[in-house]
Amino acid sequence: MESFGHIIDGQEVPSVDGAAFQSIDPWERKPWATVALGSAADADRAIAAARTAFDTGPWPRMSYAERAGILHRLADLIEADGESLALMDTTDMGKPIAETRGHDIPRSAQNFRFFADYSTVTAAEKFPMASGFHAYTEYDPAGVVAAIAPWNFPLMMETWKVAPALAWGNTVVLKPAEQTPASATRLALLALEAGVPPGVLNVVHGYGPGSAGQALTESSSVDRITFTGESGTGRAISAAAARNLTPLSLEMGGKGANIVFADADLDQAVSWSIKAIYTNNGQVCLAGSRLYVQRDIYQEFIDRFRAAAEALVIGDPKDDATQIGPLASEEHFDKVTGYLDLAVREGARILTGGRGSGWTVRPTVIVGAGQRDRVTQEEIFGPAVVILPFDQENDAVRAANDTPYGLNAMLFTTDLSRAHRVSRALRVGTVWANCFFVRDLRAPFGGVKNSGVGREGGNYSREFFTEPKAVVMNIDPA
Repeated sequence: MESFGHIIDGQEVPSVDGAAFQSIDPWERKPWATVALGSAADADRAIAAARTAFDTGPWPRMSYAERAGILHRLADLIEADGESLALMDTTDMGKPIAETRGHDIPRSAQNFRFFADYSTVTAAEKFPMASGFHAYTEYDPAGVVAAIAPWNFPLMMETWKVAPALAWGNTVVLKPAEQTPASATRLALLALEAGVPPGVLNVVHGYGPGSAGQALTESSSVDRITFTGESGTGRAISAAAARNLTPLSLEMGGKGANIVFADADLDQAVSWSIKAIYTNNGQVCLAGSRLYVQRDIYQEFIDRFRAAAEALVIGDPKDDATQIGPLASEEHFDKVTGYLDLAVREGARILTGGRGSGWTVRPTVIVGAGQRDRVTQEEIFGPAVVILPFDQENDAVRAANDTPYGLNAMLFTTDLSRAHRVSRALRVGTVWANCFFVRDLRAPFGGVKNSGVGREGGNYSREFFTEPKAVVMNIDPA
């Protein structure tokens, strides 16, 4: 059994009351690690350490270049420790090791490199004024950041929050999801090794309501809250933050539409669409879980898509060949399989897939569902896609926008005008045309409607993690 504690003020420590919980390996379906179970008292300790480090420590007072050098060293250490970090995330949540090793760990290091460099080159503004006066802006670090990360991309999403916060001089209290605690502890230890001062990056493990998570969101000593997770939790965090007027950034659920037009390159459309729903065992908020296919090619697309889905390799996520592993927990397995049962009760048909062994769900294709059925409207968050036909472009756009969510969408067409036209009409934060999950970290990332509040990435992260200040000077008193 491994053991992981909180990281508070540069030390790995147990909980104040000695409480602990177990992290479950979803493939073995048994505990593999003991983890400190944080309470409000532990969250308060971490916030106090971050507050002191921000108010009196060197980190906010370093130059951008000094902080960037340390963050690049941290990226080096993440890469050097990549195999261990990949295995931690795979063991915690069942993600295939090929994905954690090949995507999540490199992207985690890239997050630190990108924001380290970006913070050094972003420019402030100068505003021409009447003779004798001069105005400009400064971007001061906001203060203490509470970062609450999801379980589906543990280290990658933790670094997406921590990297920009640190690059712009803030201090952080990170609460990883209780399902995936291991890599967060390791990240904080690597940060100390890289030269990040004690108290700048703290980690508190625990649950949400009545636990460390709630304490973080309700604290008046926290200056920013960044959260990725389920929409209902986001609403609760928003309500807690409102009491202190704490600015927040929420990236929440999705029910991404994937529109395939008759003129699409079918080889490309099928390949990208398989990635869009079955990556990470379908546990992706950006998943293309509603697949709208133009009627002219509907049957051909389904035949190709089904064959590709059935060819995916299911097995032990620690095996390099595995493409589909178990779902992250028994609770989540019950939720996803409950939706498959619901689909049949609503009159749809499971074309392929369904329950596998243990906590696995085979790549599932649902056909015959209606636009208003729950499996079409609600986030399943598993390897299950609903495929529906459409006739005209306007029909597809109308159906794609007919959802409480608005995180992202995809479309496949060889008509450039249509690609621009449909992209503009879709009410989402990101549109991928003829691809999926390709990111430029300068671009805004976030959603509309129930999918979130605010944007992060590039200048959008600077706006969130800093306090822009206007400075007006009288430079000619005469």
